[in-house]
Amino acid sequence: MSLDPEALLAEAAGADTPAFALLVGHGWAVARAAVGLARRLAVGSVDLAFVEQAAVLHDVGAAFTDVPELGLTGGEAYIRHGLLGREFLDARGYPHHGLVCERHVGVGLTRDEIRARGLPLPDRDMRPVSLEEILICYADKFFSKNAARLDAVNPLAKVRRRLGSRGHDKLVVFDEWVARFGLLS
Repeated sequence: MSLDPEALLAEAAGADTPAFALLVGHGWAVARAAVGLARRLAVGSVDLAFVEQAAVLHDVGAAFTDVPELGLTGGEAYIRHGLLGREFLDARGYPHHGLVCERHVGVGLTRDEIRARGLPLPDRDMRPVSLEEILICYADKFFSKNAARLDAVNPLAKVRRRLGSRGHDKLVVFDEWVARFGLLS
């Protein structure tokens, strides 16, 4: 089955919309970084084509959320964008790409966290599992959805500050990834 990430983003967000431009620009920035990390690791088992496609699509579910300052007017809570992306891609026959969507939020969400915070998400673990999922999740942390800075790599201190505000456990996971993968170049 042939996959065109930009066509799927256009289907979700509407072609020629600010949301589409944002999601495509952000997705490609994350894809370039994730593929670069995978190549640098020189791990033969990483499917680079999958990493690229899934990275471009990782935020497709954001098209269904309501964040007007980002041009997103889909009505759903942003915390659900990973799940919504999974549902969208599952329905189109791309379940592995969908898992990347579901599992990339923050450094992943645990079942306990979903329960404790009363998040409007299924009662299940949503943390990245495969190396491809982790690489995409890691690369994503370095890029914002600021339309003027889509390709700008956020400094490590800024990324750590943002994740640290969500809990020390998030920072521990991220710091393990920094040690494993190094910084984006």
